[in-house]
Amino acid sequence: MTRLQLDLTVPLDRYTLAVRWETQATFLGIFGPSGAGKTTILEAIAGLRRGASGMIRVADRLCLDSAAGVSLPPEERGIGYVPQEGLLFPHRDLLGNVLAGQRRAEDSGRRLDPEKVLRVLELGGLEHRTVETLSGGERQRVALARALCSGPRILLLDEPLAGLDLPLRRRILPFLLRVREEFALPTILVSHDPTEVRILSDEILVLAEGRSVACGPPERIFSDPRVFPMARDEGFENALRGQVTDEQDGMTRVALSSECHVHLRGEGLAPDRTVLVGVRAEDLILAIAPPHGLSAQNVLPGVIREVAEPPGTAGVDSGVPVMVELAGSGQVVLASITPRSRRELGLRPGLEVHVVFKAQACRVLAAL
Repeated sequence: MTRLQLDLTVPLDRYTLAVRWETQATFLGIFGPSGAGKTTILEAIAGLRRGASGMIRVADRLCLDSAAGVSLPPEERGIGYVPQEGLLFPHRDLLGNVLAGQRRAEDSGRRLDPEKVLRVLELGGLEHRTVETLSGGERQRVALARALCSGPRILLLDEPLAGLDLPLRRRILPFLLRVREEFALPTILVSHDPTEVRILSDEILVLAEGRSVACGPPERIFSDPRVFPMARDEGFENALRGQVTDEQDGMTRVALSSECHVHLRGEGLAPDRTVLVGVRAEDLILAIAPPHGLSAQNVLPGVIREVAEPPGTAGVDSGVPVMVELAGSGQVVLASITPRSRRELGLRPGLEVHVVFKAQACRVLAAL
């Protein structure tokens, strides 16, 4: 079933946004630098952007068809929208905010149990707290709970982690993953953070100045030489999922598979805890033979799946994205290699390599 169908045009100050996108994926991401038009797309889908023309279909609901004279008002589109600021009602307590859209949910027949939503987002027991007493992370979760309880056909998340410091981002990210797993609600996430988009999306649209640069699954998108430099500049990190096995000598060990273990600085995490470990593409070294005598704690076997050809306009310092599948894990990492290293090592798809990086180069993105 087609989840989203867009043929959208929106005139803006510096350019005219023009995007076509049709997808069957459930969890969608829109990535691009500030000013690329990401929020404009969400506002147009929600019915909040004047001047939008073309066609918008969300699941079985035609929201906009300019040629046929169709333009549903926001309240009839079945959209759950979480803007960057959250925008909670200051005169209502936490529960009052969460239930603000419940009547629409009851009318639509898509009602989610508010108690379950509060439990999943760990807001139980806070129902009567006033807005001014909530922390930044709690406000984000309340805005998300309110959108879920409105019974939407699709959830729109506009930079949900923007403006939060790193420790708070690490606390909120697991809740976004939990919402994805518990409710399986079609979602479009907008972010200029490539790591966040990669973790939370099955398909990603990349925008630049109102135009689509690329569209596809995360692994293919971020290995695209047109996208990789942009993602790297925005702080792209590989995200590896594994289970904590033990902690010794101030180091935490995380198993990605029986053949691959990642060591990082001690995080005080309990054994068997599932975590996402982040490591930057430029911090990875590729070896074509098993390395010895290294201070680096991480040497992971793998096979090259793809070596992207850099564009002809790339500078001498441009990294070549190399996709490596880690042994036994089914997970891939992107390494940023210089063109000279690619030539001298003869890097090519199918070549067995070892991925090398220091324990200090990786960190826990989220503990699930």
